[in-house]
Amino acid sequence: MVSNFESPSDRGLQNLHFSKVARSGAPSSANGSGKAIEVDHIVKKFGEFTAVDDVSFLVKEGEIFGLLGPNGAGKSTLIRMMTTLIPITSGVARISGYDVRTDPDDARRTIGVIPQALTSDIDLTVEENMSIYAKLYDVPTAKRKKAIDELLELVDLTKWRGAQTKTLSGGMRRRLEIARGLVHSPKIFFLDEPTTGLDPVSRVAVWEMLTNIKNQRQLTILITTHYMDEADRLCDRIAIVDHGKLVALDTPPALKASVPGSNVIEAQFESAPADWEQMLHKLTGVTSVQHEGAGMYRILTSDGSRATTDLVEAAVHAGVRVKSLSVQNTTLDDVFVHYTGRQLRDELVKAYGFTMPSRPGMQP
Repeated sequence: MVSNFESPSDRGLQNLHFSKVARSGAPSSANGSGKAIEVDHIVKKFGEFTAVDDVSFLVKEGEIFGLLGPNGAGKSTLIRMMTTLIPITSGVARISGYDVRTDPDDARRTIGVIPQALTSDIDLTVEENMSIYAKLYDVPTAKRKKAIDELLELVDLTKWRGAQTKTLSGGMRRRLEIARGLVHSPKIFFLDEPTTGLDPVSRVAVWEMLTNIKNQRQLTILITTHYMDEADRLCDRIAIVDHGKLVALDTPPALKASVPGSNVIEAQFESAPADWEQMLHKLTGVTSVQHEGAGMYRILTSDGSRATTDLVEAAVHAGVRVKSLSVQNTTLDDVFVHYTGRQLRDELVKAYGFTMPSRPGMQP
């Protein structure tokens, strides 16, 4: 979530989006090409600050596509442009073939949007929240109850349909948000940081639910996240975004294979000398050494077995105690560091220093 651009009036834009959906029936398909989302050289500027910088990608129908990056990378700004919440400075975004600038209402009819913030009314019941949303999207009365019943069953909230939303746990409220976003049967589903703040069990439950929903409803899903394991578990393809730029795009296995070094050694040392990091660089097949603090090092190597043996021998020779040691395959964490470096947080100072206009997003 690009929290430095979030404000009460910005959240108001999200609410406005839902209330302005055109009151007509489902549109005929404008996109027979298998392209659910097309983003072509899209740019977003806030004053002198460039939040999204010349990004292009394609999302195919039926896939789960991930935008991966830290808070402040530009992921949520991308989603807001694609879902018509803020205007595009330059470039083109098409949703189901509809240009979001010239055909915003047609684009809105095809999508469901789940923002990171929980927006359901806590004083209403689960069913009342669903019903109001269905009415906003002009779901016919005859279909409304059936749709709500099916969705509450799908997210395992049927027994709580009469409960006030304020009584639900965080995981249950997230499931309600997901069900609510599907009540008008969209073809494309946008989820912004869907598991932020959830406990590990609830996160896994949401992952399983999204996979089942996608398969049952033939959905195309675009998800933003800064959780590497979430992207690896859910996504067919991943776009890595850093400082508003697209720095890598491929399947999770291909991205991991693109990083020099097939193994990762994680080791924590005690009483290591000042030149210890330089020594680690000399181990067999080592391509990268990252010092993570508190004596912990993350070492990428093409030969994990030999490098581990060399490391232990070097530690014994230098009188360095090895507190912990593990060897694993390359992860998306390593992919991210490989493509973006370790300077990610530095640029956020500039973003936080930027003052938003009085009406966020209205200045292209």
